[in-house]
Amino acid sequence: MIDLYYWTTPNGHKITMFLEEAQLPYRIKPVHIGKGEQFAPDFLRIAPNNRIPAIVDHTPRDGSEPLALFESGAILLYLADKVRQFIPEDLRGRNDALQWLFWQMGGLGPMAGQNHHFTQYAPEKLPYAIERYVKETARLYAVLDKRLADREFLAGDYSIADMASYPWIVPHERQQQNLADFPHVKRWFEAIKARPATVRAYARAEEVNPSNKPTVDEASRQHLFGQDASTVRR
Repeated sequence: MIDLYYWTTPNGHKITMFLEEAQLPYRIKPVHIGKGEQFAPDFLRIAPNNRIPAIVDHTPRDGSEPLALFESGAILLYLADKVRQFIPEDLRGRNDALQWLFWQMGGLGPMAGQNHHFTQYAPEKLPYAIERYVKETARLYAVLDKRLADREFLAGDYSIADMASYPWIVPHERQQQNLADFPHVKRWFEAIKARPATVRAYARAEEVNPSNKPTVDEASRQHLFGQDASTVRR
């Protein structure tokens, strides 16, 4: 059994997508980030960066004590190795998948996240910041589109690289991106959206946070955007 500490964000969806694909038994432990539940001491012992997702695997492959992990990319890689699925086993294929997983972790996710912040949540609309991140998001969509021009998925068969990237494309309209401008991304996106495991994963999101009710309001803004070094030290 795997405990999944989760909220309905793109990084959270990555893990439910994997768990549903692999049909691993899991239970969701919601962490409402808008209410500050990510700062609870019990959660911080698992995820010291006070971010979701995190997991506790009660049946690790080594048969030892439960294993806790944070960071969505690390979790995806751990789970793929656990079930020996969704990552190629050969040297070149494995590293091909890993470079696209890290591309998402270091590029698509952070840049699209800044896009969301400055276009949706910043108290002051800063044209330079909005243009900067909307353009960079478009550039990354173009990188993805070019990669998918001659292949069905990012690294051979469907893999953790695809699971990592897909949830960050779901809010493309909020990112001011038109999938019609990226036809290979659109084809890939629709194929993943139709997978039964993806449908089940997003259904779990509805159970946790019906209609994906916005997390950000005036009461939650301090929990989400008001952190500094003192947040960690307290």
